[in-house]
Amino acid sequence: MANTKSAKKSILVSKRNQERNSNFKSKMKTFIKKAQTAIEQKAENKTEVVKVALQVIDKTASKGIIKKQTASRKKSNLSVALNKSNK
Repeated sequence: MANTKSAKKSILVSKRNQERNSNFKSKMKTFIKKAQTAIEQKAENKTEVVKVALQVIDKTASKGIIKKQTASRKKSNLSVALNKSNK
């Protein structure tokens, strides 16, 4: 249990940040899954869905919730899948 005032505040701040980060990660994962299903089902709007997913990934990385390299890898995997489905 926290004894000092700063430690108590630190607990509150970390809890708030944890909730915010989990919301962003959940949103990102949802958009990635939507993009993957659109690619697999060869939907007509798959390029738009992937574009939105890439934007969400970039936004999550810019806020420091995921690392830049992780974002780059996720974007690359989506792009490769999209290009394979277009051939």
